[in-house]
Amino acid sequence: MKKAILGRKLGMTQIFTEDGKVVPVTVIQAGPCVVVQKKTVETDGYNAIQVGFEDIREKLVNKPEKGHFAKANIAPKRFLKELRLEDVSAYEVGSEIKVDIFSEGEKVDVTGTSKGKGFQGVIKRWNANRGPMSHGSKYHRRVGSMGASSFPSRTFKGKKMPGHMGAEKSTILNLEVVKVDPEKNVILVKGAVPGPKKGLVIIRDSVKAVKKA
Repeated sequence: MKKAILGRKLGMTQIFTEDGKVVPVTVIQAGPCVVVQKKTVETDGYNAIQVGFEDIREKLVNKPEKGHFAKANIAPKRFLKELRLEDVSAYEVGSEIKVDIFSEGEKVDVTGTSKGKGFQGVIKRWNANRGPMSHGSKYHRRVGSMGASSFPSRTFKGKKMPGHMGAEKSTILNLEVVKVDPEKNVILVKGAVPGPKKGLVIIRDSVKAVKKA
């Protein structure tokens, strides 16, 4: 990973290209982020930077975090994330990371927390088929067979059953950057990204981008 930035998902809209095509895009307010801590192979065993995003009132920060921000001489931040990079020599504590590190046409990976759906059945959670809806069937949206009773007399691990759905870390690969607005700290990404509006997302260089010949 060469570069990354934190942001908030603002929602979706559409824009028109020069040839009149409609492109659905997700609007993300990305940065500015501040480097709070720098980690290197010599001191920590790996290369990474810890970045803070979005100012927060000091009374909402606990004492350990206050000391951490004070050591870096940085105002308290709402979000604090560690980003592993191949080379951190270009970053220093207190330096800003802005949205202009990305440019139009680049491919990025966006990571966020998917929308929580609560406790759901197998039809919604795993796209299972329902039973007959006639009154006599008495079987409509239930799980169905749990396994044979004689052998193996148990349910195998991994059986798709009802349970908590959503609210999981999710990454969408190879999204295209359509537009970057450094003045408003906004980046437009083609397609949908995980999470609700105002949810925290991490934008990174794509790790599986297809190189054009």
